[in-house]
Amino acid sequence: MLRGVGRAVAAAVVAVVAVTGCEATTAGTGGDAGPEPQGKAGSALAAVDTLTVKGRAPKTGYSRERFGSAWADTDSNGCDTRDDILKRDLDGVRFTDGKCKVASGALRPDPYSGQTVTYARGRSQVDIDHLVALSDAWQKGAFQWEPGKRIAFANDPLNLVASGATPNRSKGDGDTATWLPPNKKYRCTYVAGQVAVKKKYGVWVTAAERDAMKKVLGACPDQKLPTGGNPTAAPPRFHAR
Repeated sequence: MLRGVGRAVAAAVVAVVAVTGCEATTAGTGGDAGPEPQGKAGSALAAVDTLTVKGRAPKTGYSRERFGSAWADTDSNGCDTRDDILKRDLDGVRFTDGKCKVASGALRPDPYSGQTVTYARGRSQVDIDHLVALSDAWQKGAFQWEPGKRIAFANDPLNLVASGATPNRSKGDGDTATWLPPNKKYRCTYVAGQVAVKKKYGVWVTAAERDAMKKVLGACPDQKLPTGGNPTAAPPRFHAR
């Protein structure tokens, strides 16, 4: 009798495999694809699990001005933040005068497209992108911040990268779940940067965003978590805004 039951169960398993195309699993495997990648200590992948997961808050009350004047000189080096990033990211930089206002240069390559993009002041095809968009941050915690923290966030080099205007403007305020750079070779670096910024400032992620981060970084589990940038509060002279 028991042998007959065993044969029936085995036949049922074979039938399921035949219909679904899935491999049969044995007891103890749980029938899943195995554990999610956790990442090594110090990796961007490991840091994903330290981020708070919550739903997106309403965009009510958001405006660019809530993050202060654009490109404030929060590090007090005499140059605005936009020019600081252009100097950092462009090759062949030339200045209009002194060592602040960048007149020309080139992205070799543009990290988002993988192509070379020429920068010329006043008619540029180069943007300065916030890795974590200001609107995205607003809906995931920044609406609660003091003005000085929002200003610091908007001007932190850790959250900024020079990029081609075309792919950047297709991003809008997308997060990892809704937009990734067309240049696939840059995606690990890009997502690691977003994780670093969100961890530094306490910006939360949605469940879909967390899963998308893990999917990208699971292909590069040794990708290091970037560090550095400016303090998380701008100098007091900026706080009135």
